[in-house]
Amino acid sequence: MLVIPPGAGAVPGDPTPPEITPTIVGTLGAVGWYRSNVTVNWSITDPESIILGTECVLATTLTVDTPGQRLSCRAWSDGGDTTKSVTIKIDKNAPTVSAQADRAPDANGWYNRLLTVSWSGTDATSGMDSCTSAPYAGPDNPAAVLLGSCRDVAGNQAATVLSFKYDATPPTIFSVTAKHGNRSAQLSWRKSADTKTVEVLRAPGRNGQGETAVYRGSATGFRDTGLAVGRKYQYRVIGIDEAANRAERRLNLVGTGALFAPLPGARVTKPPNLVWTPVRGATYYNLQLIRGDKVLSAWPTGPHFRLRRTWTYRGRRHRLRPGVYRWYVWPGLGRISAARYGQPLGSSTFVVTG
Repeated sequence: MLVIPPGAGAVPGDPTPPEITPTIVGTLGAVGWYRSNVTVNWSITDPESIILGTECVLATTLTVDTPGQRLSCRAWSDGGDTTKSVTIKIDKNAPTVSAQADRAPDANGWYNRLLTVSWSGTDATSGMDSCTSAPYAGPDNPAAVLLGSCRDVAGNQAATVLSFKYDATPPTIFSVTAKHGNRSAQLSWRKSADTKTVEVLRAPGRNGQGETAVYRGSATGFRDTGLAVGRKYQYRVIGIDEAANRAERRLNLVGTGALFAPLPGARVTKPPNLVWTPVRGATYYNLQLIRGDKVLSAWPTGPHFRLRRTWTYRGRRHRLRPGVYRWYVWPGLGRISAARYGQPLGSSTFVVTG
């Protein structure tokens, strides 16, 4: 039961109690929260009679974060008694913010495709309101940065950055070539500076498999061996950068033996240049050409011989007519007159089409 101090009751001429008005000084944030120290002053008036007494601190400064501190002021006059209260919520501190990508790096600490970074935060007083998120899809940058922020209920905001490495551009593999050898192929290529590893796949692969890796490293060439004469092969030369981006070039070739040009079964329209593997110690070679019967025997001193459209063999005139030709090569040792030959290098075929 409220006890009215003497003289504080309503009297004729003063029918109303005092008016109490709070004045609040501070930085107002969101939804009634303050983001600074707050000073509360009370203004007490009664135009009809004098103020007989008060129970309040006329000026109070709050400096500590609070989810709600209630301040009251009471005053009385001949017109009666009144009390006014305010609740002050203070949050001066920004939230604690962290950032995280939507997945781990794709390879070796690098991202190589679109990622999304989300920010999250904690706030001990007013609680969290919202945080940002942002996608990133380039440009390539070994020190890419995304800035994001979080906001608490009071309106305080804090930002932080996430740094990461980003590369979505494949390396470059170019000038892929192959030089035929005796059941082998010397592959060569050029690569861009950001190519960390080169992988070579061959089909058909080794040991009867459909496709196998035959090389992995950082060189610009590789010699593949064990090829079958006349078999068709496809090579995939793949460049891989540090971010696991891949660039690929393909090359097809036919396996050759010691006789490798023209390729086994190749179709030609003009006299071909016949090329074979040189033999150590050979001073000349014997080349024989068969089309049904032997139509040519020649003794070049180097590992090659260019056919002509017409030639004479054993007194007969021959012409390079359409058809299938098979050719053989033997290495010659010493003088031609000694007719001393090594093991045959093998045979191959070509087809004249016109």
